[in-house]
Amino acid sequence: MIKMGKVLLVGRANVGKSTFVNNVIGQKVAITSPKPQTTRFSIRALYEEARGKIIFVDTPGIVGKAKDYLSKRINEKTLQILNESVDLVIYMVDATRKRDFEEAKVLGLVRKINRPKILVINKIDDPGKSFLPQYKFLEEEFKDVFQISAINNTHVKPLLDKIFEYLPEKNIDSEELPPDLVYPIINLDSKIFLGELIREKIFLMMGQEIPYTTTVIVDQVMERKNKTTYIQARILTTHDRYKRMLIGAGGRKIKEIGSYARKEIALAINKKVFLDLNIEVDAHWQEMYY
Repeated sequence: MIKMGKVLLVGRANVGKSTFVNNVIGQKVAITSPKPQTTRFSIRALYEEARGKIIFVDTPGIVGKAKDYLSKRINEKTLQILNESVDLVIYMVDATRKRDFEEAKVLGLVRKINRPKILVINKIDDPGKSFLPQYKFLEEEFKDVFQISAINNTHVKPLLDKIFEYLPEKNIDSEELPPDLVYPIINLDSKIFLGELIREKIFLMMGQEIPYTTTVIVDQVMERKNKTTYIQARILTTHDRYKRMLIGAGGRKIKEIGSYARKEIALAINKKVFLDLNIEVDAHWQEMYY
């Protein structure tokens, strides 16, 4: 018999859910950045050890007031995920941010989920201002409360111990994993995963506005005879002025984005990579893609 189950992570945008999953899994399965709404997909990632298996479901952060089409779609997808059958819910909050309307909205959704729940207060070792007292009242509502630093793995081990306590025991001979969990132990196919790695670099390297007007589509992945992986990808953005900003003076910015993305992809797949990266303007990409 082993412990095995599905754990849903819920919280508003940029509380550190993806960082937590990446560090627990031990490899990057979800992109991260300091900007909100970096995650646009639901990520299902498998953690495995001697005690059993945990399927973490990392949801996109919920935005309080979704004004644009993309934000509304992400919120809708997240709300659909909240209705999935899970064994445990982790409600993650950010100790460095004030409680507000957005947090109240997420808490209201969490309260409606009829499953065991753990409150996780993240970023406790951040040197900036702490709003921890504003979340103190939640300790009366949640039986289990953990204060962690996802980025530094502070107090993450005791949290994992508690998660395993909640998971059901299953016969190892009859255990089944969801069919959509594939290498690298996540549910995204390789092209989407590669596109996400490229998009992360746009979030990290561009200003506040541009990342939310862009997405990345990987059109081709091919192994060449010289053992180099050739990747052809497009950055879609909504306006010519954003395209110019992404290209940069003398093409400097797109070269930087491509260089950083190529290095990370090469590290992820452990192969030499040639990244053919182009930028296209499509004012309606949000209606077709994330």
